[in-house]
Parts: sequence; C-alpha cells; structure tokens
Amino acid sequence: MLTWLQRDSVAFPPLEKALREPNGLLAAGGDLSPQRLLAAYRHGCFPWYQQGQPLLWWSPDPRTVLYPHELHVSRSLRKRMRQGTYRVTFDQAFRAVIESCAAPRSYADGTWITREMQLAYCELHDMGVAHSVEVWRNDELVGGLYGLALGRLFFGESMFSRATDASKVGFATLVEHLRDWGFELIDCQMPTQHLASFGARAIRRATFAQALATYIDQPSQADWSA
Repeated sequence: MLTWLQRDSVAFPPLEKALREPNGLLAAGGDLSPQRLLAAYRHGCFPWYQQGQPLLWWSPDPRTVLYPHELHVSRSLRKRMRQGTYRVTFDQAFRAVIESCAAPRSYADGTWITREMQLAYCELHDMGVAHSVEVWRNDELVGGLYGLALGRLFFGESMFSRATDASKVGFATLVEHLRDWGFELIDCQMPTQHLASFGARAIRRATFAQALATYIDQPSQADWSA
C-alpha cells in the first residue's frame, strides 16, 4: 500500500515498503520544502513526477551508482578534454543550468523538472547543498548538470547538452574532482547507456542504504569555488 505523506511531518516509510511495480515508488504527497528534500535524500529516496501528477517519491531497487574511483573516460572524450574546446566551472550559473535541464527535448514529452522543482532546488543551492557544473564554449553555456552534495556522497539530478560531448566533459570533470575531494559514491538513480559508458552500475538498494548510513555525515574536502 502506497504511503501518503502528511505536510506536518518529513518522515518517510522504510525503503523496504517501496513498490516493486512501478519499481521503487515509496510514497506520495507532502511538499518540496528544503527540510523534506534533505530528509528524502538522507533516507534514500528522491522526488520524480510529471506536471499534473501528485508529488511522488522513489527508491528503486537496484540503484544505479558510480564509484568515483571506477570512472571510465574514453580515449576520444579524454582527447576532447585536452583540446580545451570547453571550459568547466562549478556553481557559477546554477539557475541557468536547472532551467536548461528543464527545457523541452526532442525525445521526451514534457519535463519532470517543474517550476516548483526548480524553485526548490534553487533554494537548496542558496543553502550550499545543491551544486551545478557549467560547460562553456567561449562565453556560451553549452552543457551542464546539477545535484546535491551531502557528506561524501553526490546525488546527481539532471544534465543537458547543446554541443558535442559538452555534458560528458562536465560530468567527467565533476567525477574527477569528487574523487580528489574524497567522495565515495555518486547516486545516478536510474540506469542509462550514457552513465554506463562512464562506469555506472547497479547495486542493491540495501547496499545503497548502507553507503548512506556510512558516508552522509562524513566531511569531504569539497571546494566548489575551485
């Protein structure tokens, strides 16, 4: 039975109560307040819903993750990174990145990054929790991604690209920095061929939950001004 969240509580049901079909649907309702969002990520779930649907919370099993030390960068992408075609920055244009991630795409109907979601994650950015990666060609923003950093864990949310390999360059650069900063795991949520090419793989939800318990309160050496 699906749990409906109350607005006066940020508690989530145990992850084991998530539905098998659809895979990982844990709860519905509530709101996108910073307190609830932070409680969700710490618990092991995340919001994902379409415009017009109730707010839905998910914790799929298995969970797609990338261990920073397992990052794979293809020869062609490494060459692209060395060429200097793109310049990568952190936290320089968060709102532009999330708006670009929410923009219509030719292969998808609508977007799950609603205006309400954008405002919520911008608030988390102002709190120093949500971060963006920007990829520039000269002064033009051509790619990027955003997510949350909690302890030694990074929770990826979405990325976009307007030029060849732009988002790939941004993602690879981010992972290399996270590795150097002592991060242990990157949550990719759901599998894609794009992420698999970097070395992302599926782990059991219980294994993911253990990583949360171990690393989410451990300090990292992150420097998002770098």
